[in-house]
Amino acid sequence: MAKHKNRLIAAGIIIVILAALFWWGGNAPGLQGWSVGDKTQTAVQFERQTVAAKELPASLPADVWSKPVVALAEQPATSPENEEEPAVETPEKPNADERSGGMEINPETGKDKYNTDPVPEGKPLPVEPQEAVIGEAAYTCTISISCATILDNPDWLNPEKTELVPEGGVILPAQTVTFYEGESVFNVLQRTCKQNSIHMEFSNTPMYNSAYIEGIHNLYEFDCGEGSGWMYKVNGWFPNYGCSRYQLQNGDVIEWVFTCNRGGDVGGGQAVGS
Repeated sequence: MAKHKNRLIAAGIIIVILAALFWWGGNAPGLQGWSVGDKTQTAVQFERQTVAAKELPASLPADVWSKPVVALAEQPATSPENEEEPAVETPEKPNADERSGGMEINPETGKDKYNTDPVPEGKPLPVEPQEAVIGEAAYTCTISISCATILDNPDWLNPEKTELVPEGGVILPAQTVTFYEGESVFNVLQRTCKQNSIHMEFSNTPMYNSAYIEGIHNLYEFDCGEGSGWMYKVNGWFPNYGCSRYQLQNGDVIEWVFTCNRGGDVGGGQAVGS
């Protein structure tokens, strides 16, 4: 009996020893995967996330708090004041050609918006009729009208117009007339023809922004050949733009001449590109 009792005591001691080993080995239920160290690390992470959230910019999109806090904290702070505005391309403007004294010349065509070639250096630039301001100051200029070239080409003349050509080809001898500040060659021609009862017909050409003289003294373009028509020169120069764009200066000398060969017979071929 005593022997059996000793065996039970020995077995109990063994059980107690095994239980102790099992407990201190870290495998007791509820202890696996948890430690004081883990608790401390988690608290630090939470603190960092909270600080990151406080440092976020004030203006955020509506769904900001549905995104991970760390990812948001990594986004750079922006504000409307710091945003760079997109570059705006400015359309290229026509260049001011030095040869034309400042005319706006289209680099693609080599002409201005009214198809005018650059004006030679030292010659007056065109003034658009719609921009001209007529003043009260009065000046004088000289004007004459001639169709003498027809006398050199009688075979080209329309037979019905023979009687219209005056002797010597002079329709209006040179005379001094008055004009007002801002007026053009066209203004003076129109007024002078009316005052002297000389027929004159013209048409407006928007493409060239000028009046085009179709006929004077009932002599029209093409009446004496395919290259015939009226041209004008001021102070000996044939302008390369219309007569209503030529603004007069005091003392100017205006000559209206009829050409039978696109200006070549009167010295003005360059004005029409001949």
